[in-house]
Amino acid sequence: MSKYDRALPANSMGTAALVALLVTIALVGAWEMHWRELGNETGYRNSAGLWVIERRRIDQGEGHKTVFVGSSRAQFDLQLDVWERESGERPIQLAMVGTSPIRAMESLADDPDFTGQLIVGVAPDLFFSGIEFYGGGFNLYKNESPAEWMGQRISMLVEPHLAFYDIDYALIPVLRRLRLPPRQGVFDPFEVRKLDIMGKDRNIRMWSKVENNPDYQINIEIIWAQYTPVEVHDEEKFKMQLASYAGQIDRAVAATEKLRAHGVEVIFLRCPSSEHYRESERLNFPRDIAWDVLIEETGALGIHLKIMRNCRVTRSRNGLI
Repeated sequence: MSKYDRALPANSMGTAALVALLVTIALVGAWEMHWRELGNETGYRNSAGLWVIERRRIDQGEGHKTVFVGSSRAQFDLQLDVWERESGERPIQLAMVGTSPIRAMESLADDPDFTGQLIVGVAPDLFFSGIEFYGGGFNLYKNESPAEWMGQRISMLVEPHLAFYDIDYALIPVLRRLRLPPRQGVFDPFEVRKLDIMGKDRNIRMWSKVENNPDYQINIEIIWAQYTPVEVHDEEKFKMQLASYAGQIDRAVAATEKLRAHGVEVIFLRCPSSEHYRESERLNFPRDIAWDVLIEETGALGIHLKIMRNCRVTRSRNGLI
């Protein structure tokens, strides 16, 4: 039985490796230039790992500071630069998009290192429903592995320098946004798109394209309208929701009491909304059975900003309205 041997090429593998490296650099460079030309700006990813870094500042000697928790409105509307300029102190930003802040309140209430001031953003559809789309940071905070710790820091080395590394412009999300032909009975929602540029300490500013590009603005409005439809109020469904509201308020009351026990001042902030969002909240989360009850039962200071173009602040028995 004959044996067949295949001889390796005589050429050096170094040449092949060099060619592969040059091709990779060219392709990655072209992909980066593509997104730069489309106006993408670099910033840090709004990841669970970045949230954990900010959360651990409380454990590392900064527990006396002001802390923000809430949903996307608390993260967008509360600007760390402005707060620092007016108060002389830079707060810690722990708000999470698409997530109720009550679990964050409970976490801080169990942390004796936190003795500062807590600003709790109240987006009614998230706060009173208890939805936690992005709650992974809580588990990571308790169970972060060395590999996860290192991966976050390595990622942060390149995040502010590569436009294509933005989560919104990664290849898979881009492919997922390709619209398929409409199919009967199939709801194909538009995914939430990039809105902001995030800093290293989770301070954010509005992306210039959101501010200056009319076509992109229309796209954003269409996307968010699909998540908050204004429908005829369903009394039966509303009655079923009341138990959920009460349960979330009870959690907030318990957390507030524990926070006060170690010297924390709690302030609830209802950031403004308008148009279809405002109308949807009025129908599904009436102020008299949601916000007013929250402020009454917690006994905390409350700031309720009605609408963006006609904000009005007046003092009431329990705080601010």
